[in-house]
Amino acid sequence: MTDQLPLPDYDDLPTAGIESRSRTLDEPGVQTLLDYERAHADRPAVVLVLQHRLEQLQGGAEPTGGSPDAPAPEGGHRADTPQASINEGPPQNPPSHGVPENTTQPRR
Repeated sequence: MTDQLPLPDYDDLPTAGIESRSRTLDEPGVQTLLDYERAHADRPAVVLVLQHRLEQLQGGAEPTGGSPDAPAPEGGHRADTPQASINEGPPQNPPSHGVPENTTQPRR
């Protein structure tokens, strides 16, 4: 059955991936996913995401460009923003005193 779904590897996608990729689908495609989700895993967060997208499409929204099977980041962050720059500060070096591996400081 999963090979007939409009999103490849649907069962392996996280909720954010389903939300992102469902934007490329038309109303019948989203309805197919919603019916499948309710009949199988019935994850509340996924059902809510698909219901919301279906309401948007019924209200006149259009599917976005792109392919539902195109590789996309599934972590909820933008592909053009490196994660390290968002979550980390500049690299820090440990102090030279008290570090046995530091051969630049003489031991006393």
